[in-house]
Amino acid sequence: MKSAVETLEPTRAKLTVEVSYEELKPSIDHAYSHIGEQVNVPGFRKGKVPARIIDQRVGRATVIEHAVNDALPGLYRDAVAETGIKPLGQPEVDVTEVPNLTGDVGGQLTFTAEVDVRPEISLPDLSTYELTVDSVDVSDEDVEQRLESLRERFGTLVGADRPAADGDFVSIDLRATVGEEEVDSVTGTSYQVGSGTMLEGLDEALTGLGAGETTTFTSTLVGGERAGEEAEVTVTVSSVKVRELPEADDEFAELASEFDTIEELRTDLREQVAKDKNANRAVAARDLLLERLRTEVEFPLPKNAVDAEIKAHLEAEGKAEDDPHGEEVREDTEKAMRDQFILDELAETLEVQVAQNELLEFLLSTSRQYGMDPNEFIQSAGQAGQIPVFAGELARNKALAVALRRVTVVDGAGESVDLSEFIGSDEDDAAAVAAEAAALADAAGPAEGSADSGESADSGESADSADSGESADSGDSGDSADSAESAPSAD
Repeated sequence: MKSAVETLEPTRAKLTVEVSYEELKPSIDHAYSHIGEQVNVPGFRKGKVPARIIDQRVGRATVIEHAVNDALPGLYRDAVAETGIKPLGQPEVDVTEVPNLTGDVGGQLTFTAEVDVRPEISLPDLSTYELTVDSVDVSDEDVEQRLESLRERFGTLVGADRPAADGDFVSIDLRATVGEEEVDSVTGTSYQVGSGTMLEGLDEALTGLGAGETTTFTSTLVGGERAGEEAEVTVTVSSVKVRELPEADDEFAELASEFDTIEELRTDLREQVAKDKNANRAVAARDLLLERLRTEVEFPLPKNAVDAEIKAHLEAEGKAEDDPHGEEVREDTEKAMRDQFILDELAETLEVQVAQNELLEFLLSTSRQYGMDPNEFIQSAGQAGQIPVFAGELARNKALAVALRRVTVVDGAGESVDLSEFIGSDEDDAAAVAAEAAALADAAGPAEGSADSGESADSGESADSADSGESADSGDSGDSADSAESAPSAD
């Protein structure tokens, strides 16, 4: 097979593939066999009809068409692998030459395939990057805020004989109407005034309202079939309660923690705040690096791929292809696709590898996010062919963490910041890969003819992977995954 690639645009390529008759012959033989099982020819059993009789009865052109359609997907994938292009979406295939339909057996198959491709991306030298994050300064106020949150977890609600104020807990009945029609109602729901978690205007309406009192306000519905419409909302307060907090003393420390004194608890809370702030610095550094790459790395986006993403987005919302909302999401779609391409290039350049145990942990974590049973989630993802998509997402997440190891991160005072606790190290990755390889070799058993020393690799000693917990959000780009495995067919 001969294949050549022509660059039509920076994000579109044309493959020209030539396949000799000998290379196509297995597909032609299969076509004769398959068609022979479908036709009835007097004097011949099904499946035993000679090729020349099939040519007479159904035509050699039908056989060749059958063979070409069967062979095209595999031939296209082979051409993609041979030329090294990185396709996006389905190709437009045009068969320009087929083996001889009459006369002597022979000839060749020639086809072209035009497809959007991932743009060429030149990454900067990451070692020249310096990112500045906040210093870890833990104030007494930070500690007291953390202690206050802990006290709130152990607080109790008691009735208040006064109008509701910000922070109070109320039991309310709600009734929403549009015109004369009641569109929603709830009874006895609990709500904290000032939380802003329900209808717009509710906090203002409740403030100053006592138990047994009712008021009406106008708000925009945020859910249901009438979402987006304005409604008259009537709210009635059944009760007003305040949260009483326990005293911050040694007794509380014993109740809320493993410590005996409040000072020991405060010391532990200070350490927790410092650890959280340090983790936040890792996230901030990650975001700074991605934003800088977005700004400095320029490349064109394939318009067809962007349009396909927007179309899929509209279909998921039950909207028509020409819905104006499509243009509203174009900027976000392009940003997500740009991030994906940058991270894919990072993963390839940095030779990021995703171990099986990392992928499994990622799938387990994702199943928890969806609230699904892990086994059912993994099985469903496998049946839908989504495992490679998740692997790609994990590789992008990990690529950003590996990239962070190549840059310099400093705090506001110019002091170097060590983020290895959160982004891992190259040594960690090497140890994890080696441990997994040893575990797989141990599971396979000793090679034929080798002595079994009885020493097996302990895969439990593998280092934690670089950032399976710190996943970089590259946007909703999973649906625009490279589709080199697309299977074209000829009309």
